[in-house]
Amino acid sequence: QVQLVESGGGLVQPGESLRLSCVASGTIFSISVIGWYRQASGKQRELVARITSGAVTDYADFVKGRFTISRDNAKNTAFLQMNSMKTEDSAVYYCSAIIEEGQARRVYTSWGQGTQVTVSS
Repeated sequence: QVQLVESGGGLVQPGESLRLSCVASGTIFSISVIGWYRQASGKQRELVARITSGAVTDYADFVKGRFTISRDNAKNTAFLQMNSMKTEDSAVYYCSAIIEEGQARRVYTSWGQGTQVTVSS
C-alpha cells in the first residue's frame, strides 16, 4: 500500500504563511489527482485544493488567492503554500491521492495521517 506522509504543520499567527508537504512512498506506477483536505474540530472534512498530474488546479472559494497547490511528479510530492492565514484556517490538513500501484496497476485512493495547523495570535 502506498503511503502518504504530510509535514509542515504548526502554529502561526494570523497573516503569516505555512507550507505543507505530502510525500508518497511505495511501488507507485502513477499518481493522478492529489488533494489537500482539512477538518476543523467538530466539522466535516472539506476539500481545500487539488491538482491533476497535468498541473490543473482547483481551489475552494475560501482559499482562493491565498493558498497555492503544486506538485513535483518526479519526487511524488505535493505542496500547499498557505499565505495570509486566518484563524479559521486552523484544522488538521490531510493529503489524498489517487494512486496507480505496481505492475498490476491497482487503483485506489490513499490518505495521509494529517498534520495540525493552528492559526492564533
